[in-house]
Amino acid sequence: MSRVGKKPIQIPSGVEAKQEGNFIIVKGPKGELKRALFDEVKVSIKNGIIEVYPYKETKKTGAVWGLCRALVSNMVDGVSKGYEKKLQIEGIGFKARVEGNKLILNVGFSHPVEVLQPEGIKFVVEKNIITVSGADKELVGQIAAKIKMIKKPEPYKGKGIRYFGEIIKLKAGKKVVASGG
Repeated sequence: MSRVGKKPIQIPSGVEAKQEGNFIIVKGPKGELKRALFDEVKVSIKNGIIEVYPYKETKKTGAVWGLCRALVSNMVDGVSKGYEKKLQIEGIGFKARVEGNKLILNVGFSHPVEVLQPEGIKFVVEKNIITVSGADKELVGQIAAKIKMIKKPEPYKGKGIRYFGEIIKLKAGKKVVASGG
C-alpha cells in the first residue's frame, strides 16, 4: 500500500482538471499541463478533489500509485503557483543575459553559449542570478540542471554556475615548501 497514493489532492480555485482517456489535463493561471497515466492506476475527479487509486495488481503497482499521485499533485501546484529554480554565476567576467527567447552565457569559453528557452519556461537575469521559472516542475529542474552543466563549479576557486545557496567544498591548492638550502 502506498501512503502517498492514498492522499487526495485538493484542486485550488482557478484550476481545472479533467481526464481524457489515459491522460490527465490540468489548466490554471500559469498554464496547461498534460501527462499520460500509468496502466496500473486510475484517477477520479469529483467535487474539487483528485484521487488516484490502483487499478491493476502488479509488482510495481504500489510504487507507481505513489509516483502518479505525486506527479498529478506537482501538476496542480505548477499551474496554480508555478515553480522556479535560481542559479548563481560565480567568476570574474562571467555574465548572463536574455535576448528574445535565448539565454546567452559568457562563462570563460572562447564563444558565448546559448540556451534556447523551451515553451512554458521563462528566464530572468538579475546581476549574477539566473531564475528559471515555469509551470512544469520536471522541465524547470531539467533546464536548470542543463544550464549548470555548461560550466560546473570548479573545486579550487568555486568559479562556475551553481544553484543559489549551494555550498561548494573547496579543495586546498598546492602547498609551497621552502627549501633549506
